[in-house]
Amino acid sequence: MAAVVAATALKGRGARNARVLRGILSGATANKASQNRTRALQSHSSPECKEEPEPLSPELEYIPRKRGKNPMKAVGLAWYSLYTRTWLGYLFYRQQLRRARNRYPKGHSKTQPRLFNGVKVLPIPVLSDNYSYLIIDTQAGLAVAVDPSDPRAVQATIEKERVNLVAILCTHKHWDHSGGNRDLSRRHRDCRVYGSPQDGIPYLTHPLCHQDVVSVGRLQIRALATPGHTQGHLVYLLDGEPYKGPSCLFSGDLLFLSGCGRTFEGTAETMLSSLDTVLDLGDDTLLWPGHEYAEENLGFAGVVEPENLARERKMQWVQRQRMERKSTCPSTLGEERAYNPFLRTHCLALQEALGPGPGSTSDDGCSRAQLLEELRRLKDMHKSK
Repeated sequence: MAAVVAATALKGRGARNARVLRGILSGATANKASQNRTRALQSHSSPECKEEPEPLSPELEYIPRKRGKNPMKAVGLAWYSLYTRTWLGYLFYRQQLRRARNRYPKGHSKTQPRLFNGVKVLPIPVLSDNYSYLIIDTQAGLAVAVDPSDPRAVQATIEKERVNLVAILCTHKHWDHSGGNRDLSRRHRDCRVYGSPQDGIPYLTHPLCHQDVVSVGRLQIRALATPGHTQGHLVYLLDGEPYKGPSCLFSGDLLFLSGCGRTFEGTAETMLSSLDTVLDLGDDTLLWPGHEYAEENLGFAGVVEPENLARERKMQWVQRQRMERKSTCPSTLGEERAYNPFLRTHCLALQEALGPGPGSTSDDGCSRAQLLEELRRLKDMHKSK
């Protein structure tokens, strides 16, 4: 969406930076149709780029048109209701599944398994950018599937690994995470389907609450309640202690590499509390997200924190991976703390750039929630380019 430039005197550093960043996002949208996607992202990340944008005058404020503040909000909410509460959502998911299978017969990304001491984690690329996972106790030949949205792809991996599927862990109800529950649970009669009873997960057999543990062979997997994206969203933490390796976080749509999920069924305060639940975990915890969003997310992070060197290094690595269609997962929570803006709402630089400015509340939790809400709003505008 085009931006309107208006001359004004700015008061307060935080308010000025917030308006400048909103203008950058809005102005970039107008040029997106004529730019190559890779070059656009490199313009945010590469220090060797010769064409530098003109410096912003301190006398100018970028004011996006009203329509750009929340594009298609009503349509989006109406579609979300149809997608989650009616069979139209399921039919749409089936259409997505057919198209993705035709377009990516071998999956949207090339993935590599991680093998620890008797435990294997296998990412399975499904749909156009989702990841399902198979967690295997290699000694017992037992497997747990996480968010198996394409039952055919997951079943092919089960057969290739010659394991017995005994559990499905569903992070939330959305069809692109739960769509394979029916077929797999019918095919594997002893398979249990775990998830939150608050989320309306299809074919749920074993409801879970916060801190409940699922035991499969040597696998000890703890459910953590992380509402916000949906009311009953859960993430799953594979304990690394039994196999003397790193713990693994299967984050669904709560947390991505350099990003977080949209708050469909909660508030910014709810989502902030859920992200803080993840921040309490160890830095060496491996992050296995529900989507391949790394390149886009890091591009946005470069807009809100352009001088973050950790983000710059990660972006260069991600771009090399994606040029070869290689998966970018896992990252670690230690890495995410360094460049993921949604985990950095405590950072002074972001608070000054995007915070509410003078007159804001002194309550830290409230101000961080306001910052998270603003980050999410700007990210939605960035994504719509």
